[in-house]
Amino acid sequence: MSAPIVVADRVVAVLERVLGSSLEIRVRGWDGSEAGPPDAPVLVISSPRAIKRLLWQPNELGLARAYVAGELHVEGDLYTALSAIGPLLHPAEGKAALTAGDRGELIRAAVMLGAVGPQPRPPAEEASLHGRRHSRSRDREAIRHHYDVGNDFYRTVLGPSLVYSCAYWDSPDATLETAQAAKLELICRKLGLRPGMRLLDVGCGWGTMAIHAARKYGVSVVGVTLSHEQVELARKRVVEAGLASQVDIRLQDYRDVADGPFDAIASVGMAEHVGPDQFERYAGTLYRLLRPGGRLLNHQIARRPGPRRVAPTFISSYVFPDGELSPVGTTVSALEQAGFEVRDVESLREHYALTLRQWGANLNEQWDRAVRLAGAGRARVWRLYMAGSALAFEAGLIGVNQVLAVRIHSDGQSELPPTRTEWLGV
Repeated sequence: MSAPIVVADRVVAVLERVLGSSLEIRVRGWDGSEAGPPDAPVLVISSPRAIKRLLWQPNELGLARAYVAGELHVEGDLYTALSAIGPLLHPAEGKAALTAGDRGELIRAAVMLGAVGPQPRPPAEEASLHGRRHSRSRDREAIRHHYDVGNDFYRTVLGPSLVYSCAYWDSPDATLETAQAAKLELICRKLGLRPGMRLLDVGCGWGTMAIHAARKYGVSVVGVTLSHEQVELARKRVVEAGLASQVDIRLQDYRDVADGPFDAIASVGMAEHVGPDQFERYAGTLYRLLRPGGRLLNHQIARRPGPRRVAPTFISSYVFPDGELSPVGTTVSALEQAGFEVRDVESLREHYALTLRQWGANLNEQWDRAVRLAGAGRARVWRLYMAGSALAFEAGLIGVNQVLAVRIHSDGQSELPPTRTEWLGV
């Protein structure tokens, strides 16, 4: 009688073949077997279904489905574990995640481990959108998939500021809250806000930016979002801040805003949802909504230049459905094409890595609460999304940029002071 197949040994052999090096994490199989470095984080494969998912999707999406479903998890530091399998998640440009030989070895391993059969259904947390891509109805679906998870869940992860974008760590003593406040200040200074101005906050979230600008700079703010839950809480926060006469929070598509012109527009973490194919329309809409001399601050995550990814990814399937990143040069060109003059581009890449690690720490510290609020699968989506994104920012695979643009007057006047120091107010 042949000896039983040891799951951990077989999995380690396949991973080392794919990665082309010794594995820097330990593996534990559903049979209790273990293999790999003794003091490393442990990749726990608790069900043959995890292998079956990888057989059908031998890439980051297959791994993510197994993780979200709870068939695969990590004991120990998740960042270290993800770094160890990084080449599988982020293959070098022009290189497939698996060669034909790798796929053959994976199939043989799956057969030996009894992990073959029909493709398992994706976890319920995977997005399933309907209609034409970037139609108004489908965009509403996409936004609600991500943002209508529950305000209490977001407060648990983001902290009391409820700011869901990269913080600005301008001091070694900064906390997440002070760094988010510094980011809001940076945006307001770049926009040159003054009492009596009108500000449009595109993708206003839970209203934190709108409240800060109205309270500190005396501006009137229109904030728009497609999330019902964000609108409900943002309106409540505005009333509690005593700013109901200055801040109007709307459940509205930015394409439907018709009461311009505005003196300034802030779009923070929203343009990623627009997609490259719609970006010229987005830029043109904001240009028309801005008065001559008005400024736009576009805060947007960017990918490296190169071909667009068309295959489904973990992020596109579970986190930001229909979202897509563009290189910063593409964004700048589209803004200029719409008529804007781009005056400043500032990269905050390292700042976002720090922000994501802090959000991840908040989630881990209040894990049981997060699971109660959003469910185990959704909490696992967020844990994987934040850890993986932090590593991608740290490695320079993605970045984030604040692009300041102005709608100049017909005579070429921009209303900007002549030096950066002056218009930043520092």
